[in-house]
Amino acid sequence: QVQLVESGGGLVQPGGSLRLSCAASGSGFSININSMAWYRQAPGKEREWVATIIIGRTTSYADSVRGRFTISRDNAKNIVYLRMNSLKPEDTAVYYCNTLYDGINFWGKGTLVTVSS
Repeated sequence: QVQLVESGGGLVQPGGSLRLSCAASGSGFSININSMAWYRQAPGKEREWVATIIIGRTTSYADSVRGRFTISRDNAKNIVYLRMNSLKPEDTAVYYCNTLYDGINFWGKGTLVTVSS
């Protein structure tokens, strides 16, 4: 089993920044040897992929966030981060941390990000 706990969401003005955190735990689980991803789900929309970090720190991003968001990890703390800059109202969503481990898709409960003036 893997537990993922997101934090860092909140209300921010357009153009502002936030850093989300995902604390991972579980017997035998380590983020440095597993791919970690962030997804988001806006009100009334389907969940969509945002970013992924894999072994060796290779990263990939959705077109809608590339150049504004940065995914990173602290292997010693088993935490994955999502730094979000130049936030737009359309970035408003619940953000979820995700990993695939032992063939099972694990999700956190999410953290709400609201971008509004």
